[in-house]
Amino acid sequence: MKDYRLTIGLEVHAELKTKTKMFCNSANDPDEDRPNVNICPICLAHPGTLPTINQKAVEHVLRVGLAIGGTLADYTEFDRKNYFYPDIPKGYQISQYQYPLVTGGSINGVKITRVHLEEDTAKSIHDDKNGGSLIDFNRAGVPLMELVTEPVITSAKQAGDFARELQLLLRYLDVSEANMEKGEMRVEANISVSRFDLENPKRSNLKLGTKVEVKNLNSFKSVEQAIEYEFKRQTELLEAGESVVQETRGWDETKGITFSQRLKELSHDYRYFPDPDLPKLRISEIPEFQNLKSTIPELPWQKRGRYKKDYGIKAEDAEMFVTTPELSRFFEAVVKDLPEDKKLVTLASNYITNDLIKLIAGDYARLEKQDKNLASLVAMISAGEVSSRGAKDILAEMMATGESPKGIAEAKGLFQKSDTDELQSIVEKIIADNPKVVADYRAGKSASLQFLIGQGMKASKGSANPEILKDLFTKILT
Repeated sequence: MKDYRLTIGLEVHAELKTKTKMFCNSANDPDEDRPNVNICPICLAHPGTLPTINQKAVEHVLRVGLAIGGTLADYTEFDRKNYFYPDIPKGYQISQYQYPLVTGGSINGVKITRVHLEEDTAKSIHDDKNGGSLIDFNRAGVPLMELVTEPVITSAKQAGDFARELQLLLRYLDVSEANMEKGEMRVEANISVSRFDLENPKRSNLKLGTKVEVKNLNSFKSVEQAIEYEFKRQTELLEAGESVVQETRGWDETKGITFSQRLKELSHDYRYFPDPDLPKLRISEIPEFQNLKSTIPELPWQKRGRYKKDYGIKAEDAEMFVTTPELSRFFEAVVKDLPEDKKLVTLASNYITNDLIKLIAGDYARLEKQDKNLASLVAMISAGEVSSRGAKDILAEMMATGESPKGIAEAKGLFQKSDTDELQSIVEKIIADNPKVVADYRAGKSASLQFLIGQGMKASKGSANPEILKDLFTKILT
């Protein structure tokens, strides 16, 4: 019996957040929509111009290396990667080959081969109507981090999860916005399929299959769909006795297919050699790079672990906080105003992720100065001062006006009534008005009790304590 094994390695490019480009003083502005504005003789490759290294870009990559547990280079250099394409004005790209800034490390259990630094290319704009192409050099020379994984990923989902975690890490470190829709983070997948003999695993072909690179993956969904498509395409070729061609393929998002672009180049095709215009770097001898560990914040996976250990909140709630810094900061501010009680923390988490998130609709500025109000509301709910229905009404009013929960509860009569004498008359009236439901309950239909309690909540405009109502109904009807 034959099966097929999927093996994936990812190459991820991320544009770095710096004021200027990688080797010149032209502005690095990803939001500039006017073409060819942020350019200069250096990024346009005019003869006689000399590049200089952007220190901040090097620092960004070193911090990524520390965060993933990689080894920082002591000696590093930049190389010329030679190829001719309209978006490369020099005829070569300044990159790193033999001596990358970072080697090793891991993210989400996926081993990293290397992380290095290079310059981005210009942007080609194709005019399908008139049959021509235009070049915008604003992007030419922007600092570009490239991260390469080991070929250890075995599913489309694992690849997507890795890319999402990397994007989150880059944002936590504040080295890149990594917006895929803007091209600030671009993923390329190297995909191979090999036969695996399930009946005789020791005899299985342990060699990887022919590698196919898929480019133009501009969303996590595209990454996963392209891998799934390639697995199916390559498997069908092998099943038919045909060979898989080593090539570079593009992804057509509309059709949901990959398509052949060109045969895959090998490293020797680029004729790498050290760039003679740039100095070699000894990282350990550069004072500005000596204390970078102190600049590493709490990382996504560390925050997940802390939320689980310290707060015990649901995994999906923790993930929402980890992926949304504004909510995370708000949640922790609320927790500071609550007693050390995991039940209260869980209650606060539930209201934030289920109710509050809908009220603000992505406008996180509305959370400002509301942390103490929410902590107060959670305490009121826990103490039985307001019902869950009343709490939702108070929360909505609180977010709309900024008024305190207690003030809103008093003004709108939402404090929960627990006085049995006061609620007794409500209960007796509901029993008198609903003889059939009462008969059903006495006949053994327990659901009828919930109807009666609901009527009690309605009659009290949500202010009655449902537990007290339940006790009163049960006492009178039994």
